[in-house]
Amino acid sequence: MTKFLTNNNPIINLHKKPSTKSEIVTQMIYGDSFSILDKSKKWIKIRIKEDNYKGFILNKKFSYFLKPTHKVSILKTKIYRFPNKKKKVGELTFGSKLKVIEKKANFLRFDKGWISKKDVKSLSFREKNPFKKISIFKNTKYKWGGKSFKGIDCSALVQVFFNFNKKYCPRDAKDQVKYFKKNIKLKNIKKNDLIFWKGHVAVALSNKKLIHAYGPMKRTVIMGIEQSIERIRRTANLKVIGIKRP
Repeated sequence: MTKFLTNNNPIINLHKKPSTKSEIVTQMIYGDSFSILDKSKKWIKIRIKEDNYKGFILNKKFSYFLKPTHKVSILKTKIYRFPNKKKKVGELTFGSKLKVIEKKANFLRFDKGWISKKDVKSLSFREKNPFKKISIFKNTKYKWGGKSFKGIDCSALVQVFFNFNKKYCPRDAKDQVKYFKKNIKLKNIKKNDLIFWKGHVAVALSNKKLIHAYGPMKRTVIMGIEQSIERIRRTANLKVIGIKRP
């Protein structure tokens, strides 16, 4: 039986190779779990439980698998030392999963401190519309491999919302375009459809607008669908390779 550990850092980088200079291919946010494939004094090769992604993380002290009870439902929540808002000791990003061990007034305690009760939902909570809150990431910095309010890439923007709603989604756009099977024509596009280019994905907010973590603009932006298709064709010489309905 595979033994899983839980990431107890707010964000941890997963590198392609065992070097801090190596490409960051993804991140684990607080509460993500992983199994160890190989280990050295400084590095651990891991497989992330949520999406089977492999890579290298720095060898730190991690928790044994913690069964979470709640998840962060806003872009970021502050961690406090006490059940009041006087001393901030950290932050957790959207989708972070935690095990609540104590409740006091409007605060919940987990192993890093206290957070405001209104900033989380129970782990079993699902939105009817998985992308209902996607606009909370508007203007978040674009970061290759990023998965948090500090920086996010296009495919992570899609994945974190499926994960929040307890649904599997591959990490990379090249795998997402294969995973979602229902093909849609551009003229029939509607809210929540996924638009794919080679190495890029956007989420339709309506039949006219989309949102994407867009490298050339260095942030997550809302743009017109036709405007985006034309801009990407003109600047990157890329055509839409698929529109999928999840």
